[in-house]
Amino acid sequence: MNSTPTQEPAHQKSTRKNEAKPDLEEGRTGDEVEAKKIEALKAALEEEKRRSEDYLNRLKYMQADFENFRKRIDRHIDEIKRQSSERIVLGLLDVVDELEMAIKNAKSAGSLETLINGVEMTLKKLNKVLAGEGVSQIECIGKPFDPSFHEVACVVDGDSDGLVVEEVRRGYMMGGRVIRPSVVKISKKSSSKVKEEGDSHE
Repeated sequence: MNSTPTQEPAHQKSTRKNEAKPDLEEGRTGDEVEAKKIEALKAALEEEKRRSEDYLNRLKYMQADFENFRKRIDRHIDEIKRQSSERIVLGLLDVVDELEMAIKNAKSAGSLETLINGVEMTLKKLNKVLAGEGVSQIECIGKPFDPSFHEVACVVDGDSDGLVVEEVRRGYMMGGRVIRPSVVKISKKSSSKVKEEGDSHE
């Protein structure tokens, strides 16, 4: 006996068609959401690129400003050095004038004393120029030997150990810093002196 397929009612077919529609609509809605996300990411990327370019331009301007500032400072330092050098040279030229005058006067007078007096005046002038630049002499005679200020030329017999007894070459300081140490002779008790002192204590 052949069975005849049961025909689906029309209202059920309509219901199934309606059930399929939301799936299609949801698919379209998902694509739209993804598209909006992509657009938002693109916009954010463009904004970041714009900010990066802005920061890069600012950095370039800052670098250029710094370079200009550094050049101005270098020029300023060079100008200060030049003026300082000119000031020192002008002071030394005055000393040269004093020496030339001393020699000229000594020759015309035929006197050694005149020459000595002229040289002494010139030396005072030179020391004044150096003092104006912050240069001072290191006082060392009779002071204990200090390697920060003195260099030993030789050791000689004396009444005490480590005292500066003679200045071989004068030392100088500038701005509180040693620019040339004094070359000195220092004393050391001779063995006979040490023995005599030991005997006197006994």
